[in-house]
Amino acid sequence: MTLATTDRPMDLALALAEEAAANGEAPVGAVIVEGTRVLAAERNRMQALRDPTAHAEFLAMRTALAVRGTGRLDGCDLYVTLEPCAMCAGAIAHTRLRRVYFAAEDIKAGAVENGIRLFDQPTCHHRPEVVGGLSAARAEAMLVDFFRTLRNSG
Repeated sequence: MTLATTDRPMDLALALAEEAAANGEAPVGAVIVEGTRVLAAERNRMQALRDPTAHAEFLAMRTALAVRGTGRLDGCDLYVTLEPCAMCAGAIAHTRLRRVYFAAEDIKAGAVENGIRLFDQPTCHHRPEVVGGLSAARAEAMLVDFFRTLRNSG
């Protein structure tokens, strides 16, 4: 799949996050692109797969690696609706993604601009360029609504 000139990868990631929420998953979507080519578009599937590693960005990296047939994603960009956690940030470093664009900050579990700031650690061998806050208000509203509904239904 390629992106039309009017399409934005973050819009696709946000649509996937909405789909995740509609399926009872935390609303997070992730898209990996190489130029204008979409290599992977995934959403959280931790509940559906009964797998705590089934974060949107982790699944997207697995899919993109399979599409490329390589063990690296150099030259590729990740768009994700929530700041990556430590597990995903570690995988981002290992796959050598060029850039990470995220929407909402994750003050509790984020590991890029919050928490351990993995890419700033001297032991981190690859530091992607990071751009945070892209479509943040939309992603944050989706997360707040999802977790408010979850709290009120339990």
